[in-house]
Amino acid sequence: MLHKVFRSFCCCLLLILPLRHVSAQQVTWSQHIAPIIHRNCTPCHRHGEAAPFSLVTYDEVAKRANFIKRVTESHYMPPWKPDPHYVTFANERRLSDEEIKLLGDWAEHGMPKGEGEVKEVPQAFVEGTLFHRPPDLVVKMNTAYTLKGDNVERFIVYKLPFEIPDSLAVEAIEFTSNNRKVIHHANYEINDVPDADFNNTADYVDNTESHLDYYQQYVQYRKKMKYFGGWIPGSSYESYPEDIGWVMPKRGVVLLTVHYAPVGKDEEVISGVQFFFRKKPVKRLIRATSYGSGGVGEKEIEPFFYIPANVEKSFKMNVKLTETQSILYVWPHMHLLGQTFKAYAVTPEKDTIRLISIPQWDFNWQEIYWFPKMVKIPKGTILTIEGKYDNTVNNAANPSFPPQLVYGAMRTKDEMMTMIMLSLPYEKGDEEKDVKRP
Repeated sequence: MLHKVFRSFCCCLLLILPLRHVSAQQVTWSQHIAPIIHRNCTPCHRHGEAAPFSLVTYDEVAKRANFIKRVTESHYMPPWKPDPHYVTFANERRLSDEEIKLLGDWAEHGMPKGEGEVKEVPQAFVEGTLFHRPPDLVVKMNTAYTLKGDNVERFIVYKLPFEIPDSLAVEAIEFTSNNRKVIHHANYEINDVPDADFNNTADYVDNTESHLDYYQQYVQYRKKMKYFGGWIPGSSYESYPEDIGWVMPKRGVVLLTVHYAPVGKDEEVISGVQFFFRKKPVKRLIRATSYGSGGVGEKEIEPFFYIPANVEKSFKMNVKLTETQSILYVWPHMHLLGQTFKAYAVTPEKDTIRLISIPQWDFNWQEIYWFPKMVKIPKGTILTIEGKYDNTVNNAANPSFPPQLVYGAMRTKDEMMTMIMLSLPYEKGDEEKDVKRP
């Protein structure tokens, strides 16, 4: 009897093992893995972009399969910090449980290549941009700036004049640099300057110690600002739905402020801003508004925005909005002491509009968060921003040891609680419109 049971068990085992083997072998590069990698990893993991290695071909991915398995199962990659249960966004980079399992199974069973062509080939990436086509205009420094390796952070404002045959509708805008690793962040303003002489001012101004030189040199250019934007680690280009955008003037100047991180050796940097134009005119003009420290509502932050050494501290800002708006995106910003960030709006009818919640802030992964549809914010709504900070030795990202008193300012060792909102005046039906990006 026992002999029959053992034979029966062995027969069942022989049936089960081949089935498991076949199931694992069904996960192949060409049919399953390539589409996941090309959608979620390749845009940054390719030649000329910020990621440290390329993930485009089978060989490039297969040799890192176990590493990819670990970082996806831990949700370290792809990086996505907002709470998905609070708000969902159009540009989310989150793998499903099924996709994570496929990556793990493939790594564990020999990384089979599979038969036939790759199911989904990567889009034709353009070198030097994350946008889907080459820029129409690149405004950048004529010569490289030498960043001294003396471990001093710097604020440099560059004057980048431009002139085009006629004013044009802007479809997208993107910061560009040959050396992003040394840049803490960059801001740019595009100014309409039809008549000014660009030859009587310096090509750049060191704004590290004082804003005085900057204003003396460039104040004449800032009378007609057309747009303001920027770049921070983790962000990419900024683009707009059809018929929405802003207008690039015929003649003007980009004032590009670059905040350089401290470095230990000399670095050469060439940075600028590249533009992508539409053939059709813009029907609705957008605007970017900065709220919180350094922007609208800075004086409304409570308590006063400073963080003593060896404390955790929370802040809140309330600002009343004076017109009905349609919001396309939010862009939160904190520094290394930041722990949590949340923004929401309460309408006059006491309805709460959720904007964003980041329960575990990470300075290294910041970006613009686009809503799937425009979000209507009625006139009289109270916009609230909340931030929590940890200025203790328990914060591994704390730039000072021992911890020091920190005020609100732009240096890395200072702090900010800021959110930029891209908006336009509300029109009926906006909340039903998809925010479709190219």
